[in-house]
Amino acid sequence: MASPIVLLTAETPLMDSDSIAAPKPSERLLSIDALRGFDMLWIIGGERLAKALARWSDSSAGKVVQEQLEHAEWHGFRLNDLIFPLFLFLVGTVLPFSLGKLQGQGRGAEYRRIARRTLLLFALGLLCNGVLKFDWANLRVAGVLQRIALCYGIAALISLWFSRRGVAILLVLILVGYWALMANVGAPGHTAGDYSISGNLAGWIDRQFLPGKIMKSYYGYGDNEGLLTTIPAVGTALLGVLAGHWLRSQRGPWQKVAGLVAAGVLSLIVGVAWGERFPINKILWTSPFVLVAGGLSLLLLALFYAVIDVLRFRRWAFFFVVIGANAITIFVAPRFIDFEHLTTFFLGGTYRLTELYVSTNARLVLAAAGVLTAKWLFLFYLYRNRIFLRV
Repeated sequence: MASPIVLLTAETPLMDSDSIAAPKPSERLLSIDALRGFDMLWIIGGERLAKALARWSDSSAGKVVQEQLEHAEWHGFRLNDLIFPLFLFLVGTVLPFSLGKLQGQGRGAEYRRIARRTLLLFALGLLCNGVLKFDWANLRVAGVLQRIALCYGIAALISLWFSRRGVAILLVLILVGYWALMANVGAPGHTAGDYSISGNLAGWIDRQFLPGKIMKSYYGYGDNEGLLTTIPAVGTALLGVLAGHWLRSQRGPWQKVAGLVAAGVLSLIVGVAWGERFPINKILWTSPFVLVAGGLSLLLLALFYAVIDVLRFRRWAFFFVVIGANAITIFVAPRFIDFEHLTTFFLGGTYRLTELYVSTNARLVLAAAGVLTAKWLFLFYLYRNRIFLRV
């Protein structure tokens, strides 16, 4: 019997750069795995490489790239702020496909799968945060994997209990309700509608009720993945659920593309307009932030779906599919595998030889490319041997 976390599976067809097998109608779309891989690329080293290239170029365009690859300090939106919500959006997008496979097995099987995945993801997040050190006073309970776990679990249950129209209505209620709460209920000692770093309601709730330590590196007055902000983050996943239902519908391929584009543009327009009243803020995961990030996610999904699954240009996607097939693996692996040391072992001589001939910025590019290559080759080995981390 397979382990509940590491699963050796032939469910996903093996693909290479020359021949990427088309998914069966019952399987997830290849474009979703490729887009997930594109998203994870920035987490595992793409951002570092792009910054190094931008610094090396020493151009005005390079400065713009560097700025966009930094998070907005508080209010505002930069492309780097899209990475996490895009992943949550895709978590929701695959739900109609994955839960659809369990139809006919009864609600018990569906609930067991949802509970297992939620608990294992949350436990994996605590493991990454050092829970085995048993240093409870300094343990951060919140985290990226923990938020993914909660958003997945809640969105999955909503998908089971509500129709597509019900999911859409609930999404609107979440976004409007969160705005109403933040705008009309102030933290003790602060006024309602205070969206400042120190005075916002979400931060106060974290300080009062969030288990574990509030880390200064996670803005100090609350947690980036805190309690109250998880509610609108569920909305991000629900937006993905609606996109998944749209892709599973019987509509024509180009109609699906057009629908995703239209929804993406509308989300962007509403989000930017709403941002005049309720600031776009990633840490607070404000409702306009959900719509702006969701709009961009819809447009990216439309692009990947059109190119990969409609036009069937697939060879270029192999690089991203390898990453997307083991997204959780490569998020966790650097905690246990020192890819920096591994890269230095193989490229240390090259680093020394280039010291006399290339600039420091050029060596930074080489180092960043080396680490990213090492991680991708690790994932490629797992992919070729059909080893996938499943929860």
